[in-house]
Amino acid sequence: MNRAASLFLGIFLTFTFAWVGLVLVPYFQFGRVTDLVSEDTGQTLPPPLSGLAQRGHEVYAAQGCVYCHSQQVRGETQGSDLARGWGARRTVARDYIGERPHFLGTMRTGPDLSNIGRRQSSAEWHHKHLYHPQTVSPGSIMPAFRYLYTLRKIAGEPSADALHLDGADAPPPGWEIVPTPDAKALVAYLLSLDRSYALPEAPTD
Repeated sequence: MNRAASLFLGIFLTFTFAWVGLVLVPYFQFGRVTDLVSEDTGQTLPPPLSGLAQRGHEVYAAQGCVYCHSQQVRGETQGSDLARGWGARRTVARDYIGERPHFLGTMRTGPDLSNIGRRQSSAEWHHKHLYHPQTVSPGSIMPAFRYLYTLRKIAGEPSADALHLDGADAPPPGWEIVPTPDAKALVAYLLSLDRSYALPEAPTD
């Protein structure tokens, strides 16, 4: 009986210490982290997503982008992310406030996207990248997301949203390729990814 009680106590303490270490301690470390207001600009950090970018956040999840791209820039002691130019600083817990779900990612088949909106600030570039990745990123193994775009006959004036494509990707004369609402939202979300602002726990210099 004593051995059974000792075994039970040992199991109980093991799970208790594990719960404290994995749940309780992180809660007290990060559970009370809040956004900040920049003293220089008055901007809320991290900046909230616009309505279109928030919709793009949902499209990003639905398209499975998180399976090939991370959104976490590691510090100098954890890797070469900063040297690669993937960010001006490491990402920290405060960067993910308000995001549901978080897209930290688990692997990097493609580059980290934490600051892709700063590295590539052109909406046209992103649309071309989604439509045919290899035209703007030679050697990329990213699949094309052409189903996020529509081929339609031009009625009157060409759409201001029409993609400017060359070669085999160019539509037939009198036709145009335009982004769907999901494509526009996804690009708005990608353009919003800019964590180059400084935080007290993660300065940029």
